[in-house]
Amino acid sequence: METAAGDDQMEEPLLTCRNVSKHFGALAAVNNLSVKVKAGEVLGIGGPNGAGKTTLFEAISGLNPASSGEIIFQGRDITRLPPDAVCHAGIARTYQLNAGFDSMSVRDNVRVAAYFGRRNRRIPGFRFGSDSDAQVREALELVGLADKGDELTGRLPVVDRKLLMLAGALASNPKLLLMDEPVGGLNPKEIDLVMEVTRRIVGRGITIILIEHVMRFLVQLSDRVLIMHHGEKIYEGSPQGLVHDRNVVDVYLGEGASQRLGALMQQVSA
Repeated sequence: METAAGDDQMEEPLLTCRNVSKHFGALAAVNNLSVKVKAGEVLGIGGPNGAGKTTLFEAISGLNPASSGEIIFQGRDITRLPPDAVCHAGIARTYQLNAGFDSMSVRDNVRVAAYFGRRNRRIPGFRFGSDSDAQVREALELVGLADKGDELTGRLPVVDRKLLMLAGALASNPKLLLMDEPVGGLNPKEIDLVMEVTRRIVGRGITIILIEHVMRFLVQLSDRVLIMHHGEKIYEGSPQGLVHDRNVVDVYLGEGASQRLGALMQQVSA
């Protein structure tokens, strides 16, 4: 297994997962996994279905806490924090399935995220406030939905619903964004659009961990790639190294996909 050069020397990583495991009875969905992510980095996670990728996200975001191990964010142990506290600490996420309030407008969906995503609201007010509205405008502009704020969420096409999830996550002002299969089900043109939006988000200094099966999306955006299988890390290193790792080719990519990915990487680096 390749390891990114200098990983052990990374100073004060933004996120550290140390020997994280998540068990469901006798099944270890995530098994003793360790990884560090530095500020400003894009870490791509791949692997077969059932590898434990989304379960790892659920442990980080507090939706399904780890059975053992530690998750440290900005020097703070967040292993046992509930999801709202993790969000308020600066970690936001999107989901494989399109989440949103279908009967509300695009703008109001993001307003809810901006209002509740930054701090506790023990006694919510009757209005969102001008500060929330400013955050909403910025988030919608960043993902390219500024002209669709009044549209009903339930009538949006799939790609716009994915972008709306991103806008809601961004409205909480995260330092770390977890993106779970952001281009699943999209056509090539739509994938390119989400790739452009993701690059704009990176340009804002937001650290990203993304899970994706669409390998051209994964390798073109990621600074580093982690491949999981049966809850364990089988590869961690550069996107270019994926096609040369025999274990990754055997259990995940296959020979054909490995060759196509190698050709893509040559085009990107040319």
